[in-house]
Amino acid sequence: MPAIRSQAHAEHRTFSQALRERSWDLHRRAEGAGFMSALMDGRIDRSGYAAMVTQHLFIYEALEAVAESMRDDPVAGPFVSDQLTRVPSIRADLAHLLGPDAVDDLQPLPATRRYAERIRVTAQWPGGFVAHHYTRYLGDLSGGLAIGATIARTYGFESGGDGVRFYRFQGITKPKLFKDEYRARLDTAPWSPDERDRVIDEVLVAYQLNTEVFDELGAHHPVAG
Repeated sequence: MPAIRSQAHAEHRTFSQALRERSWDLHRRAEGAGFMSALMDGRIDRSGYAAMVTQHLFIYEALEAVAESMRDDPVAGPFVSDQLTRVPSIRADLAHLLGPDAVDDLQPLPATRRYAERIRVTAQWPGGFVAHHYTRYLGDLSGGLAIGATIARTYGFESGGDGVRFYRFQGITKPKLFKDEYRARLDTAPWSPDERDRVIDEVLVAYQLNTEVFDELGAHHPVAG
């Protein structure tokens, strides 16, 4: 009987549900990376936090450049939304953290460079772009909002203000509704079963690349205490 119920569940679950279930372990691993845990506990100094924001800059510049090229794509275009744009907020955070003159001289870590390059390659693959888009932005609108509040408290930033603007989505007043509509687009995207599997596999790649960025950040910014 359990096997029959499991098979029935697999047959009736939506694509967004399948995506979430198959990526859950890597998602949790990325969220629980040693660097992130230490950051949330205040055991990484502000320079470590600024280093993480720096990596975000290169990741989101790549993602939002591809998004711009995908606006008119019949499959990927519906996922592109100016409400999600993060690069201006990241640049404002870095100007506050490092000074306005430092922002244009920043360099990515090797793991970040690999991650950004993987995103850029998806300019030729709409499904792959959506995989990275989903991984970043739905995470930002879920656990990311709580992470932003914790970081603001821990490091003395005004909630949603300078230093943590990345975590504030001014144009999205109802994150749950936005996420529900996003998942509905995933469920109705015209992908074959094989393409859906490819998209899920790319989401797993995205989580792994993100974890590698955290690992490098941890190596460069030891935990205090």
